[in-house]
Amino acid sequence: MKFPCFIRINENNFLNLPFVRDRKMFMKRIIILVTILFSFNFSSFASGSENKPFDPGEMILGHIVDDHSWHILTYKDKDVAIPLPVILINEGRLDVFMSSKFEHGHATYKGYRLGNVERDGEKAKGKIICVDENGKWNGKTPLDFSITKNVMMLIIVAIIMIVVVFRAKKVAFKQQGKAPKGVQNLVEILILFIRDDIAIPSIGKKRYKKFMPYLLTAFCFIFLSNIMGLIPFFPGGANLTGNIAVTMVLALFTFFITQFTANKNYFKHIINMPGVPWWLKFPLPIMPIVEILSMFTKPFALMIRLFANITAGHIIILGFLSIIFIFGAKSVAIGYGVSIVPFLFAIFMTLLEVLVAYIQAYVFTLLSAIYFGMSHEEHTEVEHGEIVNK
Repeated sequence: MKFPCFIRINENNFLNLPFVRDRKMFMKRIIILVTILFSFNFSSFASGSENKPFDPGEMILGHIVDDHSWHILTYKDKDVAIPLPVILINEGRLDVFMSSKFEHGHATYKGYRLGNVERDGEKAKGKIICVDENGKWNGKTPLDFSITKNVMMLIIVAIIMIVVVFRAKKVAFKQQGKAPKGVQNLVEILILFIRDDIAIPSIGKKRYKKFMPYLLTAFCFIFLSNIMGLIPFFPGGANLTGNIAVTMVLALFTFFITQFTANKNYFKHIINMPGVPWWLKFPLPIMPIVEILSMFTKPFALMIRLFANITAGHIIILGFLSIIFIFGAKSVAIGYGVSIVPFLFAIFMTLLEVLVAYIQAYVFTLLSAIYFGMSHEEHTEVEHGEIVNK
């Protein structure tokens, strides 16, 4: 996506931004906001079932895995959730209905039911299964194209990105000849940051432009998804970048862009790396094997790094909150007594996760840019033990 050439930002504009001009006030507001968010999160925990014993493992997994409805809270054994569309294809038949028909896994509808580990086994966990007249699983599962919680979050993030970019573009045209402000200023800072600190140093001035749309999209998508995942209520709370399928697709985008835009020298250096002793290439091609494997390990590392860091952060925060209810199950007084410590730790971890949200988006974008730059290697020769670019 191209922005008008008149969009510019300088040091004075950046320093005039409110959150830069008054950093102390900005940090105070962030801490207050996180505390308020945790009060919502804490209340949703406390409003759970009074009779059912608290299971921290079930609670944590319920928050980080995908679901066919957007759970809000549980109040007196009743789940309050936003139903999402269920789209199934079974034996050539298309069935579309809302997930509320399943009554949170307690009911069957049109011969379908949400799989339950206790009733149906581990293979049915998290799936919509086909059942017989008695409500038992017949071993079949339909093709599931449902709008799940993570899919809905992906759509929300995409809409936010599109609205912000087009809003910035509209403001830019109105502000011709004037200093940028508002959302236009924010988008400019982001574009120049990706361009000057990531794309140009990693790819080079000659080729960076064709990779900018992907790098900008990847950074914004990952960062916004990470931040939205820290908000404990709708439309936040979905663990989008903690879903390995999402991180795998992002990593595959980087992999395919790298391979399909690479020049011939990139593949020559994989097969016959310059400056490497011949006995590492022949008769056993050790280095070519290592280089070919590295083509696949690089996107794999991108996928695992993002998935593991985001998921671990969610688990740690939920783990701290679980301590309150674990002690509260033993004694209400002990639960209240120890609550302040895990609550403060959870707030600290949330503030840390805001930083991690940015770092993971930055690292993924930076490494992608580095891989793009490596795929456009120049021809090199070895002269007197030194590699010389041609």
